Amino acid sequence: MPAISVIIPIYNVEKYLRRCLDSVLNQTFSDWQAICVNDGSPDNSAAILDEYAARDSRFKIITKKNGGLSDARNAGMQVADGDFILFLDSDDFIHPQTMEIAYFLAMRDGADIVSFTYDRIYRPQLMVRHVLKMDTDNVVPWRAHKKYNPAAVKTLVTDDIYAYATERAHNAFNPKRKWLVKHCQVWKNLYRRELIADTPFIKGILFEDFPWWSAVMLKNPRVTIAPLPLYFYVTNFGGIVLSAKQLRILHSLCDGIADAFVRYQKNANEYQMRQWSKNFKWYFIKWAFRKIKYLDNRADLDAARARFVELEKMGALDMPPCRWARKLRCKICRFIKICDK
Repeated sequence: MPAISVIIPIYNVEKYLRRCLDSVLNQTFSDWQAICVNDGSPDNSAAILDEYAARDSRFKIITKKNGGLSDARNAGMQVADGDFILFLDSDDFIHPQTMEIAYFLAMRDGADIVSFTYDRIYRPQLMVRHVLKMDTDNVVPWRAHKKYNPAAVKTLVTDDIYAYATERAHNAFNPKRKWLVKHCQVWKNLYRRELIADTPFIKGILFEDFPWWSAVMLKNPRVTIAPLPLYFYVTNFGGIVLSAKQLRILHSLCDGIADAFVRYQKNANEYQMRQWSKNFKWYFIKWAFRKIKYLDNRADLDAARARFVELEKMGALDMPPCRWARKLRCKICRFIKICDK
């Protein structure tokens, strides 16, 4: 049994796949397995995976019919047997010490989750180069070469994840900012496998991270926060999020809100429900409602209206926690033609 299982869903990424796999192969930590889930990729990804599996037996290949990102991650979880799980998207890559640092902190602190962050310089750099029609494929972030002493990394350890996890954007001068577990991206954390083994991702939706992360928080994990930029997120300029129709995004967000809300109604205590609603739910409601302005025909508007009616009826729009959320609720109610309570 390896210490860490890295789950890598793969679909149409032959352009980036070697860089991703090399970042795993070049880790300073050696006790890992990489579960590469070929999600029916029609490009040359399968041949690249075979090449790496032949080079190193720690690469395990799963080949399946295309089912989407959630389905691929779920397939990887079913065969993962590491003590900890790390998710890595196949067009991204990680710092050479990612596993070394995260595993060291998990063992030192008895943590269920070790949270790090992504390089916030690298992604804007790629965006600017893309706009200027410059090469974005061969840019190496300087932080990829930075060396860390795991024992000297400053961290915050908490048994109250709700006090630090948020979707809210915070001012850069806020001293608490670096200790926040910001946003729901699953790839910014190392997870104890026992914590997440019985929590599958919702198949077939975009932004599946939100309902999944909401469910994981409910388990009251012990978290070590290490604000190090260990993940290098690559903007996929032709990827599913940027090219998806706005209505599909709205449907996915509403699916996630509804799923998480029902889960919290059943299992959350008052504190968890209040914190989750304030720091997560209403930000996703706002994001979903913003998609309305991009819908340009009656059928799509009617479909969107039906989704917000559903959220209203189930109570997901009740008790907005602050002024902007109350204003948003009023706008939604006007849109769906329901009198505000």
